[in-house]
Amino acid sequence: MLGRLAKWLRILGYDTLYDAAMADNELFFIAHLEKRILLTRDGELARRMNPRYCTFIHSDHVREQVKQVLVEYGLNSEDHIFTRCTLCNGPLIDITRESVKGRVPDFVYAVTDKFVYCSHCDKIYWPGSHLKGVRQILNEIRETDT
Repeated sequence: MLGRLAKWLRILGYDTLYDAAMADNELFFIAHLEKRILLTRDGELARRMNPRYCTFIHSDHVREQVKQVLVEYGLNSEDHIFTRCTLCNGPLIDITRESVKGRVPDFVYAVTDKFVYCSHCDKIYWPGSHLKGVRQILNEIRETDT
């Protein structure tokens, strides 16, 4: 139910475990075992958990969800941006330009010098127009009233 929020938290560089198929008990167990904070829209699940380790997400809108998490936990949205894979949560590692030849679109290879890859799923990332878009959305989130 919070897949888009999970993706945004990964974009911001926060270690974010997400699996829509997990049962409540499994979520509770993993959060407790790995000392994670469980974010949920499930009011019943939030009431059963220790409020120290669980946050009920109030809004259905992803921008408001991101803002709630950033504000409640005092997170900086710029410190670790694009350091985690948006697909699998793996850490992103610098990779040489030469090693991505043939693995990225030719145009991207021609105009881009910096690349990173996910050490878990091997997906390759580069700074493109999406970076500007993400920063613009973050600025809009910060500027809105709480």
